[in-house]
Amino acid sequence: MPTPTIILVHGAFADSASWAPVTRELLDRGHTVLVPPVYNRSLAEDAASVRAVAEHVDGPVVLAGHSYGGAVITVAGAAENVVGLVFVSGYVLEVGESLGQLQGGFPDSDLAANLVYTPYPIAGAEDGTDVSVKVDAFPPVFADGVDPKTAEVLAVSQRPLTGAAFGDPASTAAWKATPGWGIVSTNDHTINPDVERFGYERAGLRDVVELPAPHLVMHTHPAEVARVIETAVRETTTD
Repeated sequence: MPTPTIILVHGAFADSASWAPVTRELLDRGHTVLVPPVYNRSLAEDAASVRAVAEHVDGPVVLAGHSYGGAVITVAGAAENVVGLVFVSGYVLEVGESLGQLQGGFPDSDLAANLVYTPYPIAGAEDGTDVSVKVDAFPPVFADGVDPKTAEVLAVSQRPLTGAAFGDPASTAAWKATPGWGIVSTNDHTINPDVERFGYERAGLRDVVELPAPHLVMHTHPAEVARVIETAVRETTTD
């Protein structure tokens, strides 16, 4: 079986650069990597966009999703050539479940009190609402442990998530048919780590690694994150 292409899927309040340290690790180790933009407009649209990227790959694909990106790959991973899923500090949804429903079953993280809601225009319809993290709260809530200068840049270059996406239900759950791996960030202040653990256990992932890391674990523990993704690549190549 050919070695899978790795597609790294970013989450809310971030962009493809959030994966940069892990992207560098994987490229240095000889992997083929793609890091497409996620537009953060709705779960269905975002999953369709990532699925299209995967389906344009000639060969197998391993999807790795961070945070909201975990929900995205839950749906996008239904593409026939996706052979593995890696959830990094991520949401793992059941069919018909939304981010809000999953998160609502657990105590709020520090994120809930540090969100900003901004209207944005939609052609021919009422304004939508973008959700982002307060700039001064971004480093301790989202990027604790990241170099402060890097955290400042990330804070002012957020890609917001539309408020409607919190209520979008997952149309499918790719983990029911595709093997998965997970990383829990035990010092996560953006997603309650128990939300991550619950989703991973429910999905019956092959292996779950817990790291003493913040939500942006790709910046603080890039080698460890790359190692889990490599495990998924290796095991889906030899299965």
